[in-house]
Amino acid sequence: MGKLLLYNMALEKLGDSLSGVLRKISRAGLIDERLVKEVIKDIQRALLSADVNVKLVMKISKKIQERALKEKPKAGLGRKEHIITILYEELSNLLGSSKNYSLPNKSRILMVGLQGSGKTTTTVKLARYFSKRGLSTSIIAADTYRPAAYEQLFQLAEPFKIRIYGEPENKNAIEIVKYGLQELNTSIVILDTAGRHRKEEELFKEMREINKKFKPDEKFLVIDSNIGQQAGAQAKAFHESIGITGVILTKLDGSARGGGALSAVAETGAPVRFIGVGEKMGDLEVFNPERFISRILGMGDLQTLLEKAKGVLDEKKAKEMLKGDFTLDDLYEQLQSIKKMGPLNSVLSMIPGMGMSLPKEASNVTEEKFRKFLIIMDSMTVKERAKPKIINASRMKRVARGAGS
Repeated sequence: MGKLLLYNMALEKLGDSLSGVLRKISRAGLIDERLVKEVIKDIQRALLSADVNVKLVMKISKKIQERALKEKPKAGLGRKEHIITILYEELSNLLGSSKNYSLPNKSRILMVGLQGSGKTTTTVKLARYFSKRGLSTSIIAADTYRPAAYEQLFQLAEPFKIRIYGEPENKNAIEIVKYGLQELNTSIVILDTAGRHRKEEELFKEMREINKKFKPDEKFLVIDSNIGQQAGAQAKAFHESIGITGVILTKLDGSARGGGALSAVAETGAPVRFIGVGEKMGDLEVFNPERFISRILGMGDLQTLLEKAKGVLDEKKAKEMLKGDFTLDDLYEQLQSIKKMGPLNSVLSMIPGMGMSLPKEASNVTEEKFRKFLIIMDSMTVKERAKPKIINASRMKRVARGAGS
């Protein structure tokens, strides 16, 4: 993943600005009305630069100011901690309620969205998300408008052994849905449909017919974060047409308008279920407003870090290392595991206090060193990785040549 995740790149400016607000509060000798108003102006500037709607910005800043000046701190909290807590709570509320997304045992999921929103890629990411959690998953390819849509879906899903049903020559999406349901018998069936815009009535009519035929348990609207505040109008139109149950925001790793998209969708009442945070198939996360804001503010997100680690770290290997049985093979596996968890800056942002303390240049250098270590170890023999002490001068030269040095 060449790009850093949203917490460190696309929304980096927002994170830096809000972290600056926290530092200003923490370092203040006296918390008075003047400081509160100063902080409010900083928050307004930060949110507006992230494309959050002006009315929403005024609404949230007014609420933060009122609470900061009128509310008494809870037991055990000082005035500074109280204001930081208010900021955290109100920013979390801005992005919607924290409705937990429970993993279904058996479910039909309809995927809809605009053209170019990343819907087909997200469909495969979602299928992989479920299959990695032990649920048999398949996809029906019902995008009959875009050239080579079936081929793209098949190519993306093939490495993960996800079954695809499609009829590339058939232009009748309703028929494809009908036969796909007859053919597939997995716990999760995801239906990929053609992209459509809220002003394309004929395509919306087809979407309603597909919805009626498919009878989905979940209806996910896929939205590109780059459309910013317009995400709200699109979410509203799709919701009024078929009653969407959730939104998946894509391309948050490269969008400067992600804050606007998130807040606009939250205003419609449709919960953001997942966020796309990179180009790889594993770069899909369940969205949690509180965790998201924690990471933006540099307060960490240990829960997500543990979830990521659980998927890539081997418990047996960890126990062996604690006993002192550690080889270069183990180091190689550990570095690969860290890579699978995402960019180093992203992983560090989940550790409380680390989000603001490590310059991104430093983490970039560290990632580059990781990459070089892996290349060097790839140039070694199995025996050399198991017993590095046998590496003499001639072996070092061979390894260096193999590593491109």
